[in-house]
Amino acid sequence: MGFFEKIFGSESANKEGQTRPAWQQFPNEEALVHAIEQTSFEKPVLIFKHSTRCSISATALNRLERTWNETFQQALHPYLVRVIEERPLSNAIARLSGVEHQSPQLLIFKDGKCVYHSSHLAIDVENIKPYL
Repeated sequence: MGFFEKIFGSESANKEGQTRPAWQQFPNEEALVHAIEQTSFEKPVLIFKHSTRCSISATALNRLERTWNETFQQALHPYLVRVIEERPLSNAIARLSGVEHQSPQLLIFKDGKCVYHSSHLAIDVENIKPYL
């Protein structure tokens, strides 16, 4: 364990010893479509749309990460999309889900469909549990 990990903790675990999400990213829209149309049939795909310039988005992301655990990691494919830096992907998510873009926003896809979405401070790990 390195110096900074000893002081600030590791990136993979929070203070309670819970696992942080192992966020994946979409390299392109084809990967996004594949995740929705194929991967979501294996296990649900969770997409967190995050604005790197918004304090509410940072707060919502931090709250989600603090309450994340290994059960969620095993049951879901978590993806993080930075809406400013990845605008085309963000727009594609809105188009493919049929859900109007907001940021921050959490969407869950299962069997090729968006089965849950929430935004801003309504994003709560307790609401994800029924989709595990």
